[in-house]
Amino acid sequence: MDVTSKMRAGRAWLQGPERWTRAALLKDCAMAAVLALLGMPLEEIEGGAWWRHTLSAVVVVLLTLLRRRLPAGTLVAGAVISGVLPGAFLVTILLAWSAGRRIVGVTRAVVAFTLTFALEVGVAVVTEWSNTRPLWIAVFVTLAFLATTLMPGLASRYWYQRRTLLHALQERNAQLMRERAMIAGQARLRERQRIAQDMHDSLGHQLALISVHTGALEVDPALTERQREAVGVLRQASVGAMHELREVVGILRDGVEAPVAAEDTVQPAARGVAGIGGVVEAARAAGTEVRLTVTGATRPLAPACDHAAYRIVQEALTNAYKHAPGAAITVELRYEDDSLVVEIANGPAAAERPDGVVSGGQGLTGLRERARLVGGMVHAGPVEGGGFRVAGVLPYGAEPAGAQGPEPDDFGQLAVRVSGATAPMDWAAVDRELAVGRHGRSPGGGVALGCGIAFAAAVLLLIAVVALIALMASSADEAYLTREEYDRVQVGQSEKEVRKAVPSGDSIMTSGLDRKGPPKPAGASCLALLDPEDDTDLAKDRVFRFCFKDGKLVEKQTYEVDAG
Repeated sequence: MDVTSKMRAGRAWLQGPERWTRAALLKDCAMAAVLALLGMPLEEIEGGAWWRHTLSAVVVVLLTLLRRRLPAGTLVAGAVISGVLPGAFLVTILLAWSAGRRIVGVTRAVVAFTLTFALEVGVAVVTEWSNTRPLWIAVFVTLAFLATTLMPGLASRYWYQRRTLLHALQERNAQLMRERAMIAGQARLRERQRIAQDMHDSLGHQLALISVHTGALEVDPALTERQREAVGVLRQASVGAMHELREVVGILRDGVEAPVAAEDTVQPAARGVAGIGGVVEAARAAGTEVRLTVTGATRPLAPACDHAAYRIVQEALTNAYKHAPGAAITVELRYEDDSLVVEIANGPAAAERPDGVVSGGQGLTGLRERARLVGGMVHAGPVEGGGFRVAGVLPYGAEPAGAQGPEPDDFGQLAVRVSGATAPMDWAAVDRELAVGRHGRSPGGGVALGCGIAFAAAVLLLIAVVALIALMASSADEAYLTREEYDRVQVGQSEKEVRKAVPSGDSIMTSGLDRKGPPKPAGASCLALLDPEDDTDLAKDRVFRFCFKDGKLVEKQTYEVDAG
């Protein structure tokens, strides 16, 4: 295996199951450098050894890069290293955030964070044993652990689990959408088959009777030539209606046009712009004055638009027959630059409207919907002089109305595209789905739980800080000794007398001060106190130290130490 393959394999191991791009690598390195720089103490930057700075930066970068593959291991290692190397303190925030979401299992996470806490306390006690008391070390480390490790880990784990739950709910919702779309499609298919069967059984029978009777009447010798032509028009219309009914029934039943039977000698009527001339000729043969004009350069239309133009002319002529019998009709097709304009107008009725004319009242509504579905429009209304006009504007290329926005489906709901299929989007169902979490609990409960954990951690941290401040304030009187009191104490006095005359020194502010001054007498125990009036140098503190041996004061010293 060559070097390149080894590097590629190592990078794949580092990134684990997550995708790790070059930009992500640079981002991690930059973030590690910033954390190392911000976590470096000022005195370490000014006077520390360069090798410690370099080692700290390298360790922080390594921990940052390894946190994806070894979340628990890097968290524990960060707890140890942050107490030894300067600049590695802030990386525990990043490691805790990463470990909170990547450690699998609650037990493992609890063990990892508990071990981290124990190691942080242990390392701090060992490294700072000579400077302060172990109790105060434990208090400070506990506060730091809450702020920089526990709270980021809890927040990360809650955020990641909530995101995972929402993703699972979305996947489940998409699956339910697909299943519902399949059920709705099956229901529509069954209903279409029922409608197709009803149409075939009722209309097919009636049209067949009309065709047979008009065919017999056409050869009746008692009819005049003009009557035979009118009967022939009726027979051709009934035969064409039967063919169109067969096509519609086929589309309703199977979604495709029904095949033309071999024994059929009459082909189905053309149902496009090319068939408009036939419709006009049929109207003329029936005795209606119809004039057809075509202007502009003929252009091909999409099939849906072509059929819509035919239906507009057909429906407008039918309305003119029924509501304005005997009126002259003009049909105009205008090929504009971007659309086809179909206009049908008739004058006032030449005769009274016959009684018993059947009208469904949905013809113009259907035309408007048909035109809208292909991106066009239809206008209908009366004109001056008592006539009526129907005009449709149709684009040359079909532009489904769905492209402009979601349309209601059969159930009056919006449709959404899911995995390549159109599925109804039931927003109420989505809200109900997202309102149900695992084991029947709602995300509201999860939000309350996550917020409760964060609030409890914040309250605990606040209580600890307040308690620490109160403890320091209450013990401040035991940490200070004035110069006059110091001068009144003489070497050789009994330890009991001296301790009664001076404060006890039981304060965090005096912890470790007795070990920072000159060497203590052999076998002696010392008490260190602070001078409250020392304001000459804010960076230094004056210390009064009393050393006792065999129940007597054997030495008292005054010296200065670095403040803080």
